Amino acid sequence: MVTEVENLHQVIKWFGDNGKPVIVALSGGVDSGVVALAAKKALGDDVIAVTANYNTLSNDELGSAKNVARELNISHRIVTYDELANPLFVKNDRSRCYHCRTELSSHLIEEARKLGANLIVDGTQIDDLRDVRPGIKALKEHGIRSPLVECGLNKKQIRAMALKFGLSVFNRPSNSCLASRIPVGMPVTYHSLKRIENSEIAVKAVFDVSQVRVRDHGDIARIEVPKEELKKFFDPAKLDILNMQIKKHGFKYVTIDIGGYSSGNLSILDNSRGIKKV
Repeated sequence: MVTEVENLHQVIKWFGDNGKPVIVALSGGVDSGVVALAAKKALGDDVIAVTANYNTLSNDELGSAKNVARELNISHRIVTYDELANPLFVKNDRSRCYHCRTELSSHLIEEARKLGANLIVDGTQIDDLRDVRPGIKALKEHGIRSPLVECGLNKKQIRAMALKFGLSVFNRPSNSCLASRIPVGMPVTYHSLKRIENSEIAVKAVFDVSQVRVRDHGDIARIEVPKEELKKFFDPAKLDILNMQIKKHGFKYVTIDIGGYSSGNLSILDNSRGIKKV
């Protein structure tokens, strides 16, 4: 059986074989954290982590990226821009992630030009390839490489490496941009993003859940948490508190999805074909 040390050495060797300096797109999650760890071990100071702060990234994710960079003692740059200035993104059709990652790629490439880096990498891993991911397509089109994919590593192996080498994000739940909580076809707005983020903060504070999504269905906030944590919501007093807090952010109704959280579990209304899962 291949060990965590051997898996990390494989990624370290990948960096040794592919040149320097390198930019790591650091999201704040475990995947890009392990990529940054391997890059640091392989190349030392010839590694720059870059995190994009583009309005759809939660403050929690931004804070996690900063923390990982500190843990690894790696140079860290934050590139700030406004994704909502891009009408193709705001439109929120099924190509939203493609437009998002196309814009991200342009900023990463610009940072690479400034810093003299000839390699840009991200944290995509092989489990990500099971889903339709227009964003991955955009990154690939712009020359962004994915060492975890090229080394054939999956999420379970990556978490094991992160734990073995002491990364605090080893058990951090997977996350996605706040815009993913908005149904396809409903425009992305500052108001929606902020109330989603504030509502998710409230759910975590009141019920101490490990992971949450607040889906924005206009007047309705639909809360998703892992199924095994639904029992935490059997507390009427806390439900009253949460109901008031979320309604303060502009929702009229607050619901809990008894099916529990599942990645991509956003139902959208298609006028011609009814409810679909995305």
